Amino acid sequence: MKIILSSRRHYYVARVSIFLLTVALIAGMVGCGSTTPPVEPLYITQVAAGSDHTVGRMSDGTVVAVGDNSHWQCDVGNWKDILYLDAGGIHTVGLKSDGTVVAKGSISEGQCKVAGWTSIVYVAAGYAHTLGLKSGGTVIATGANDWGQCDVGGWTDITKVVAGYLHTVGLKTNRTLVAVGYDYSGQCNVDGWTDIVQVAAGDFHTVGLESGGTVVTVGYNYYGQCEVGGWTDIAQVAAGSSHTVGLKKDHTVVAVGYNGFGQCNVGNWTDIVQVAADGDHTVGVKSDGTVVAVGDNYYGQCDVGGWTNIA
Repeated sequence: MKIILSSRRHYYVARVSIFLLTVALIAGMVGCGSTTPPVEPLYITQVAAGSDHTVGRMSDGTVVAVGDNSHWQCDVGNWKDILYLDAGGIHTVGLKSDGTVVAKGSISEGQCKVAGWTSIVYVAAGYAHTLGLKSGGTVIATGANDWGQCDVGGWTDITKVVAGYLHTVGLKTNRTLVAVGYDYSGQCNVDGWTDIVQVAAGDFHTVGLESGGTVVTVGYNYYGQCEVGGWTDIAQVAAGSSHTVGLKKDHTVVAVGYNGFGQCNVGNWTDIVQVAADGDHTVGVKSDGTVVAVGDNYYGQCDVGGWTNIA
């Protein structure tokens, strides 16, 4: 049987054909049926603050850095497969996915001698010393040890380590703390602390986050960096040289202590998922992977505004 289409029918078929062709072309453009997957934008997943530099881990395991590079502590552009990183006084440390460690920066005290480390699950960087937490809960250290800050050989059952300027603190599985190193201001007097879930170390003070969201501190308090008694609903703490920062559960931020460079001016921050502090600056990661920073910017350590939509 011969079918004769009216002009209106021809028009309708033509419109449908054009529509289906357009859909097919768009599908091909976005990768449907294509051998090349779409490129996902990179974003910051973690930041760390050194004395005068800032480093950020990208979602693909690479690292970016800004700030003082006088000791090549920011020369991390070729790092790959980084799971976690930390920044010290004048060096940067990265934990790789295979449990080994890389470091860049000053070697004056041996703080970057981590080439032989294996089975590491966490790293921390002090001013001139570096710590590695091993998978079995023990700790190794390298670098300056003038005040015993690297005397961690007997530590066991450790779940997290942090490094201050001249002291080291370890969080144990039973939520108590151990500490070694310079203790002139009492920053190592943490023996009585219990129910601690996270810890941070400034130059001469130590901060502990309790499971209920309150915070305890000990050590040098000349600038009020230990005045955290009224803090509640805290999810994470960080410590700079002489200031203390708390990330609240509602993703806002509080800070106390020395504010000579505006490093405590975080009252208007929102949507923050991680904070970091050292020296006289404070850094925050937002939920979209962008970064904000306040404080001393002499070396450009706060120039993180460009860490957005990196692809």
